[in-house]
Amino acid sequence: MRTLFVFSALLVAVCTQRSFEGDQVLRLTPTDEEQVSLVMSLEEHDHLQLDIWRSPVKSDLIIDVHVPQGSLQSFKVFLEHSGIQYSVMIEDLQVMIDDERAELERTTMMERTASNFNYGSYHTLEEIYGWMDSLVIEYPGLVQKQEIGTSFEGRPLYVLKFSTGGTRRPAIWIDSGIHAREWVSPASAIWMAKKIAADYGQEPSVTSLLKKMDIYMEIVVNPDGYAYTHTKNRMWRKTRSTVPGSKCVGTDPNRNFDAGFGGPGTSNNPCRETYHGPRPNSESEVQAIVSFVQSHGNIKSFISIHSYSQLLMFPFGYKCVHPADYDELEALAKSAVTSLTSLYGTRYKIGSICDAIYQASGVSIDWTFNQGIKYSFTFELRDTGRYGFMLPSKQILPTAQETWLAMKTIMEYIGDRL
Repeated sequence: MRTLFVFSALLVAVCTQRSFEGDQVLRLTPTDEEQVSLVMSLEEHDHLQLDIWRSPVKSDLIIDVHVPQGSLQSFKVFLEHSGIQYSVMIEDLQVMIDDERAELERTTMMERTASNFNYGSYHTLEEIYGWMDSLVIEYPGLVQKQEIGTSFEGRPLYVLKFSTGGTRRPAIWIDSGIHAREWVSPASAIWMAKKIAADYGQEPSVTSLLKKMDIYMEIVVNPDGYAYTHTKNRMWRKTRSTVPGSKCVGTDPNRNFDAGFGGPGTSNNPCRETYHGPRPNSESEVQAIVSFVQSHGNIKSFISIHSYSQLLMFPFGYKCVHPADYDELEALAKSAVTSLTSLYGTRYKIGSICDAIYQASGVSIDWTFNQGIKYSFTFELRDTGRYGFMLPSKQILPTAQETWLAMKTIMEYIGDRL
């Protein structure tokens, strides 16, 4: 009966999902900043409905852009007229979404228990929350589930706490899923959470670390948006909060923190993907993190997991100056990326946000750094654009495994300094 219900729910979701049939993702290779500005200015033209997946960075002017079918011809004419080279990265976005949906349906037909949960598959929010309960049951002396707030639509915001006892111990915070469409982010965090729990008492470095400090993991920071990607719009990025006076919905939660709020790299247009919101911490999902960090008072590292681009970054984003701890953060990032690359050869770039990509204001790790959390990092996971936000599920485990090596390097470094 449960299987029939789940299958019926998936059928309804498929029927009501926004279609991306005929949409393409193009990779643009501008030759100079003038061509970049030409392309980026088109994002403000609402009738084109362009969605920039990857913005140009200082060392690489490549732009990945999702173009709706209705805008393809005119956009390609514009590119050719402007002398901007491009190639097709994704021929038909809906085909990839359909393939992903079919695989999701197949895995959903399986019963979910702690022993047979498929860590190599993407999961719905309900499945993830159910898995959390299973993990707590499986490791009752180590793992707890805490509710730190509620989302705009009233969903609980859950954090997994890994602790061997004590209160207000030094802690590491890890979050994922702040941008809804970045599915490999929570999928990787789920695997890493299981790895932490299973390794305690078996693997020396994890065991030593957890005897000295706690680990907190918020697997899905943006549950409203994540649920929406499963039921309505696979490409949704923002929260689902309403914006007074606008027909557009949602705020970019990673532009909503009180660190250079409203500055470069954000938009005051509620219809843009980087809309910063009406005020700092306006999003309940952001306020929950802010309140938790401030009330805890002893967090030593704050790590946020995103996708895609294969980057490991640290402050600052809202201003293009290096923090006083730049050399130490750069050295630690290099060490972490070396560990990551050692498994499958995956190459990452490192640097401050402003150096590695572009100015971006209101991001979480700038706020936490300004709160005194020196070891604040952002991962941008696989890949570099071949699949973008549609990373195939067969890459979940390799992505999680290699990222774990980098994560463990950072954790061990911090643990050694306690």
